[in-house]
This record gives sequence, C-alpha cells and structure tokens, in this order.
Amino acid sequence: MAPMSPQAFHILVALAERDQHGYGIMRDIAERTGGKLRLSAGTLYGSIKRLLEDGLIVELGERDRPDRDGGDERRRYYRLTALGRKTAKAEARRMAELVEHARAHGLAAGAR
Repeated sequence: MAPMSPQAFHILVALAERDQHGYGIMRDIAERTGGKLRLSAGTLYGSIKRLLEDGLIVELGERDRPDRDGGDERRRYYRLTALGRKTAKAEARRMAELVEHARAHGLAAGAR
C-alpha cells in the first residue's frame, strides 16, 4: 500500500468520530494539530474529491445530514466508509511501524 498524504489521513481521522462538513473538517484538523496543519479550501476539497473517488468517504444525502433542521443547506457533509476506516487504520499501523524503526535507531523519543 502506498503511503497516504498527510492531508487525506487527517481528513479520515476527522471523520472517524462523526459526520462533518468541509469547514468542520478544516477546524477539526487545525485544532487537533495545534494549528500546525491548516488546510486551504483548495487542498481540502481536492483531497475530498480523491477520497470520494477512492470510496473512502461518501457525501451524505439530504436525509442523512446531521443539521437537517435549520442548518445551511449549501453545506456538504461527509462520512467515513468502512473501507475508509480500514484504510486509515492500516495507514496508522504503517506510521507506527516507521516510528518504531526510528526509535530503534535513536531518532525518536523512547529510543532504546
């Protein structure tokens, strides 16, 4: 499996707990990374397009939206698919293995 872009991985993580619209995803990523990663709208929606094409996320229909009652109808909401969850878990394992290799060679905290 080819490594996933950091942007795509963070989007999947943002959708792991709840369905969100684009701006919510951007805020979630910025908050979770302490502002170290801030996605522009172009980067976010380009990544979302690829994730949709790959079947890792889906866009929710009107009936499935969490804000059906009074939310902005222009917002598009996204949900992580089973394949997206599986892919994100595999990517997290891949990254954890890389950190273990770095630790073994004294390049990361907790080095042996």
